[in-house]
Amino acid sequence: MENIKISGFSDEIDSNINVQFRVLKKLGIEYFEPRGINGTNIADISDEQLVQLKQEMLNFGIKASSIGSPIGKISICDDFESHIDKLKRVIYIAKELDCRYIRVFSFFIPQGEKAENFRDEVMRRMKVMTKLAEENDVILLHENEKDIYGDTAQRCADVFETVNSPNLRAVFDPANFVQVGQKTYPDAYQIMMPYIKYMHIKDACGEEIVPAGQGQGCIEEILKDLYANGYQGFLSLEPHLGSFEGLVSLELDDKMLKLPKSGEGTFSLAFNELNKILDKIH
Repeated sequence: MENIKISGFSDEIDSNINVQFRVLKKLGIEYFEPRGINGTNIADISDEQLVQLKQEMLNFGIKASSIGSPIGKISICDDFESHIDKLKRVIYIAKELDCRYIRVFSFFIPQGEKAENFRDEVMRRMKVMTKLAEENDVILLHENEKDIYGDTAQRCADVFETVNSPNLRAVFDPANFVQVGQKTYPDAYQIMMPYIKYMHIKDACGEEIVPAGQGQGCIEEILKDLYANGYQGFLSLEPHLGSFEGLVSLELDDKMLKLPKSGEGTFSLAFNELNKILDKIH
């Protein structure tokens, strides 16, 4: 299948970007989803670090598929103005890395509260973010993360329909849907399909993250249908099969922190399992 483009969160290999790129090249992967850069979140790197990153990308022939940003991964009650400043910085970084996609979220809902009670503020914020994306010719990719407003397919669709912009599209994350109790295929997939521009390859069996194809994410069925319908987006490996530096800032609970350390082995396992699925589809 010639139109397959594989990327991944290579900070799950190692915090050191040089090590990340060496493993990607070894596996034959030409893209990465920048998130952890030498122990610093991509949104927080300095201009000097950005220059160094661009040079390493050039040295290894690695390109950025989407910025794995933390934008929108704050409480809906947290200050938004400073967060918009961070989005502006991320957009600048994306342009410097010649990358049009930026991964975003739709804000954590306070524990015990109903998501619908915060709908108006979520939509206001998403519209402000998307307007900024339109002005800068970048595309925000909303990920269906647990515990945010858009954690179910129905609320994700609500965001896309309400904002109504080609500059806000979907990252489909099968494992995250499994973990909020949604059937990924055909249920969530059929709702999300008109908006899907990007796939995270992550699978789950209940709460446990497992290699692609070994859980309830129906990744094979989803990819088969996507490619049959002309999908040309990325498949981005987000294995989460072990703990890694920077994980504590990504997860609300500490379950994954108790896992053995991730590295080249777990990332290679994730890559090999994805290829098994692609071979079946082919």
